Formats: sequence, structure tokens, C-alpha cells
Amino acid sequence: MTIEKLTYSWYVLHTKSRFENVVHEGLFKKSIEVFLPKIQVRSKRRDRKAMIRVPLFPGYLFVKTDLSPNEHIEIVKTAGAVRLIGSKDGPVPVPLDTVESLQIMVQTDHSVSTGTRFRKGNKVLVVSGPFAGVTGTFVRYKGTCRVVVIIEALGQYAGVEVDEEDVEILPEFLA
Repeated sequence: MTIEKLTYSWYVLHTKSRFENVVHEGLFKKSIEVFLPKIQVRSKRRDRKAMIRVPLFPGYLFVKTDLSPNEHIEIVKTAGAVRLIGSKDGPVPVPLDTVESLQIMVQTDHSVSTGTRFRKGNKVLVVSGPFAGVTGTFVRYKGTCRVVVIIEALGQYAGVEVDEEDVEILPEFLA
């Protein structure tokens, strides 16, 4: 091993679906430095308006390690852990400033929008709310849990702002 691999760096650890908290606790108990960025979102359950904390990157968390063989094995054999993300040459470290920025972002009370569900140009269907049944094109995120969808008719565009949870991506063969 080279000296470079024995310096402590942050790495991304892939976890089983919905096992982020289990892996976080397991690594913490093993005295391994771990960071699970969480954000506060409105519960998607229709009967509740509660705010809940969920992982910013579902299925992933950050681990600080020197990749020594013993520590690497301890990390990947943690219940719920899948693998460290990397290339064919091994795990790839995450820049320190990226992790520090994420730590600052999740410590504030301000909302953080990830924008991972929709991409500009996705064909979407509004499935509930006052615009249920409308098909259009996703344009952008607007604030917390809101999206802008445009509808083309007669060569003109009309835009509507709807809750993100009321919109679904249309399968390619329906778009």
C-alpha cells in the first residue's frame, strides 16, 4: 500500500435500502467516524403534516477511514453496509470541502432541496391535487417540495406550480 492510502479521508458507503441509520449506529459503536447528512421534509403520509428527518442521499453515508485492511473489513461487514463507492482501483475519496459543506448545510434550519427526482425536460403527470390528470414537462424546483410543470397547447405554454408529491414521471412509452 502507498502512503497516500493510509491517510484519513472521507469515502461514500453504499447501504442497503433504508439501512442508513442502522449502518450509522453500527459504525459509531465501532468508533469509526461517520456522517449521515439528514434534512427535514414534510411527511408524505396524507393523514399527517409532521416534519421528519430523512437522509439527504438515500442509501449512502460518509465514512472517514485510512482504508487499512482491518478497518476496511470492519466497515463493510457492518450490518446493512454494501460497499465503499469507487472505481476498479478501489474506493475513491470525497474532497474534504464537499463533506464540510454538507455538514454546514444540514446543521442549519433552512430547507435544502436535492432535486434528484426530476430532471428538466422529464414528461410528468400530475396524479393528485387541483391539477390531477394534467400531463406536461418538468421545468424546475421552486422552493420546498414545489415544482413547476409546463403544458404546451396551441403553440403556447402555460405553467403550473404543484406539490412535488403530486407529480410522477411518465414512463417513456407514454410520454
